[in-house]
Amino acid sequence: MPMTFGWTDIEDIVLALDEAHPEMDALSVRFTDLRKMVEALDEFEAEPGHNVNEQILEAIQAGWHEERQEQAALGRDEDEPGGESGDELGDNPGGEPGDNPGESGDRRGYEPNQPFR
Repeated sequence: MPMTFGWTDIEDIVLALDEAHPEMDALSVRFTDLRKMVEALDEFEAEPGHNVNEQILEAIQAGWHEERQEQAALGRDEDEPGGESGDELGDNPGGEPGDNPGESGDRRGYEPNQPFR
């Protein structure tokens, strides 16, 4: 049985949307269309008692946008001669994650509030 996810699984939704719609700009998608796109994903299965709302759709849209920004930054870094481009995303060349104040070392991205859990 394939893995499924529901409205509260923001990261799974973001990754599935990014794979299903690589040509789309996340910030140009209206919430009504975003909802339809999520519901059309093969792995999506609405959970009883977890209805979608504007806060969830906003978290999905922001996470999708951030995923695209990270991909674009990584794509630029790989294409440049000599490797990485430095401190574009708060990278710490030559240092360890956590050397800079406020840096956690985890760049996976968006962690929305999930009041349903």
